[in-house]
Amino acid sequence: MHDCIAQCRPEQGEHYRDHFDGAHWQFTLLRAGEPGPETATGATRNGQDHAAPPATTMPPPQPAPATGAVLVSLADVQPERVSWLWPGRVPLGKLTVLDGDPGLGKSAITTDLAARVSVGGTMPDGARSDLDGPAGVVLLSAEDDLADTIRPRLDAAGADVSRIVALKAVLRLEPSPDPERPATARPDLPTVADLDAIREAIARVDARLVVVDPVMAFLPSATNSFRDADVRRVLAPLAALAAETDVAVVAVRHLNKATGGNPLYRGGGSIGIIGAVRSGLLVAPDPDLPDGARRILASSKSNLSEPPPALAYHLEAVAGGAVRVVWEGAVQHTASSLLAQSADGEERGALAEARDFLRELLADGPSPAKDVQREARAAGISEITLRRAKTALGITPTKQGMAGPWTWQLPPKMLIHPEDAHVQNNEHLQPPMSTFGGELPWAPTPTEREEAQL
Repeated sequence: MHDCIAQCRPEQGEHYRDHFDGAHWQFTLLRAGEPGPETATGATRNGQDHAAPPATTMPPPQPAPATGAVLVSLADVQPERVSWLWPGRVPLGKLTVLDGDPGLGKSAITTDLAARVSVGGTMPDGARSDLDGPAGVVLLSAEDDLADTIRPRLDAAGADVSRIVALKAVLRLEPSPDPERPATARPDLPTVADLDAIREAIARVDARLVVVDPVMAFLPSATNSFRDADVRRVLAPLAALAAETDVAVVAVRHLNKATGGNPLYRGGGSIGIIGAVRSGLLVAPDPDLPDGARRILASSKSNLSEPPPALAYHLEAVAGGAVRVVWEGAVQHTASSLLAQSADGEERGALAEARDFLRELLADGPSPAKDVQREARAAGISEITLRRAKTALGITPTKQGMAGPWTWQLPPKMLIHPEDAHVQNNEHLQPPMSTFGGELPWAPTPTEREEAQL
C-alpha cells in the first residue's frame, strides 16, 4: 500500500489533511483560495498528508435481461395455406420420411422426383406442385455412386442435371500439431447438422428439394438413433432450415425387422424420426402379385392433409443399365395392409434388430431398465423380443445401490446365442449382483424382481 500511496500526488495548489477516527483515515482535501474542505477516504503514512486516488465515475447499472413467457396472440397470426412439392405427399418447408426395405426402389423414387422438380414437370399422379417452374435439387447420398448410378437414373428420368448438386463433403478445420502452423481445412462427410453447408447448396441451385438418403448415414456420430431426444435435437434445426428456405426435405429410411404392426413404428431408429416429420411415405411389394415386381407407395403419416391414395409402380431397365420408375396409378392398399401382408418369416430378423438396438443404446454405459424398455417400445421392439435379445447378449440386470434402479449393461465379452435359439430367461431367479461387489444382502421385492426379468 505504501508504494501505491507514494505515487498519489495532489494537484498544484491542493493538499490533504489526515485524521484517524479510530477505524478509518479521513483525508480532507484543501484547495487554495476555497473556504470549504472536501472529504475523501484514503490512507496516510508516518503522519504525513498524502493524496488520495482520483475518484472514478461508475457507469449506471444495466437492467437485467427480461425473462418469462413469450406469447403470441392467435388473433395476430395470419392464416396460410400449406404449399406442396407433391400435393398430399411432400409438403414444402417441411420434413418428409420415405420408409421401405432395401431393393424396393426408394432411391429410384427420389431421383424420379428430383427429375420432375428440375424440369418443372407434373408429379407421378398427375398433380401439379406449387412451384413456379423448374427448381434446383440437393442430394445427400451415402449408398449410390454419382457416376454409375445417380447420374444415369437422372438421365433416364429426363432430369435437367444442371439444376441438381450433390453435397459430398464439408471442409472442417483440423488443428496443426505445430502451434506455429495454421489449422488445415480437410474434407469430411457431411451430416444433417451441417446446416450452413446445406444452406449454401440450396442457394447455389435455388433448390426446393433436398434428399437425404439414407438419413441414418447422415446423423452426427454422437447421435444415438434409438434415443428420441437425440434424434429430435438433430432434426429440429433441419426442420427450421426447411421452413426458412421453403424447401421440401425428404429423408429415406430402411424399415426395422419388427413384424406387422403400426407403420409409424416400423421405420429404423427412434420414433422421434417419424414424430419430427409432417408426412410419412412407405414402399412395400404388392401383396396381390407374388412375383414382387410391382410395388406400392402408400401414406403412413399425413399431418397436413387427407391421406392420399396409394400408388403402384415398377422399375424398368433402360439402356446403360440404369432403372427408371414407371407409375401405374392408384390402388386400394394402405400402409397398414402392406405391412400386415409381409409379417411372416421375420422373427429372426426382429431378434437381430433388437440386439443391434441394445448394442447401440448401451454402448456408452449402463442404462436404467425402465428407460431401455421405453426406448424399445418406441423403436417397435416387442417385450418378448427385447428379453430374448438381452439374454442373447449376456446382459445381466444390476442393482445400483440400495435405493437405485435396476440397470442394464453390456458385458465386457458379450455372450451371443444363435438367432433361432430360444434361451430360457431365468436370470431373475439368480441372485442379483450389486455394483459394490457380491450378492445383494436383501431379497428383491416383487417389483424389483419384475424389473430384473424385463
